[in-house]
Amino acid sequence: MSGQANIATIERIKKRIRACDYLCVAQLYLRDNFLLKNPLSYDDIKPRLLGHWGTCHGINVAYANLKSYFGDNPNFVFVLGPGHGFPALQANLFIDGELLKIDSEATLDYAGLSYICKNFSWPDGFPSHASPITPTVITEGGELGYALANAYGVALGHSEKTLAVLIGDGELETATAIDSLNLRNLMDGPNNGKVLPILHLNGYKISAPSIYARKSERELNELIRGFGFTPIWIHGNNPEDFQEALRKKVEAPFYILQTEKGETGPNRYHLAHQIPLKNPSNNFKELEELEKWLKSYNFGELFDPVGGFKI
Repeated sequence: MSGQANIATIERIKKRIRACDYLCVAQLYLRDNFLLKNPLSYDDIKPRLLGHWGTCHGINVAYANLKSYFGDNPNFVFVLGPGHGFPALQANLFIDGELLKIDSEATLDYAGLSYICKNFSWPDGFPSHASPITPTVITEGGELGYALANAYGVALGHSEKTLAVLIGDGELETATAIDSLNLRNLMDGPNNGKVLPILHLNGYKISAPSIYARKSERELNELIRGFGFTPIWIHGNNPEDFQEALRKKVEAPFYILQTEKGETGPNRYHLAHQIPLKNPSNNFKELEELEKWLKSYNFGELFDPVGGFKI
């Protein structure tokens, strides 16, 4: 890959992350005025705010980088552990046209944008967590811990498959998730596919630091090595670092993506877990903060109401 092409690739990844971050926030908050053509008003805000923002940016970073690296390879599968970050998964499926394949209203224009944003966590609309109505989702996303075991099950006997599994750091505390790391020892051999675990180390779960966020890098590295993996750290959300990590040729890679919980939003850490701004429908200061947050993504540069996404 030439340096010039590489720069273009990095810029595309950054634009996709921005677009998906905006879509996450719009899904969580807005029932109208989805492109902010008018100043944001109380009436634009959903009467009940339900969903999880804190993990979304990290999901978007992982998805955008993996999508760029593996392209349209039909044998590549992305497995999401923290299904409560469903706004991010839906944003990516919307951009890729996957939702349109099963829902004719999810069109890649303003009408489709309005449809997915208004109907997120809305009566008779989309759920707040990943669910089987979503393309390729087989379980309800509120129960953590099974993603890695499911991925190894898909890889068993399918040497053509490569599965990247994003695991939350709180999720790795579950017995199911941590014990699933032992499955690597059963998967050696030419008849099985590759499973690429990615630990999303964003530091916090619901209201406290995760156990793994309190470990030093050395401690975490030794734990991962003890299961037979080679730890590869990705500090922050720079696509160049993520792409470099994916290019490393090591046996049994285990990626550790370290970002701040709630990054690019108004709050960090446990304050960003669900809805960072609780009352923008009746608190003017929070309404202003929300408008500033949405405008920070410059979504108008990335989306045309008629032509769709420019990324």
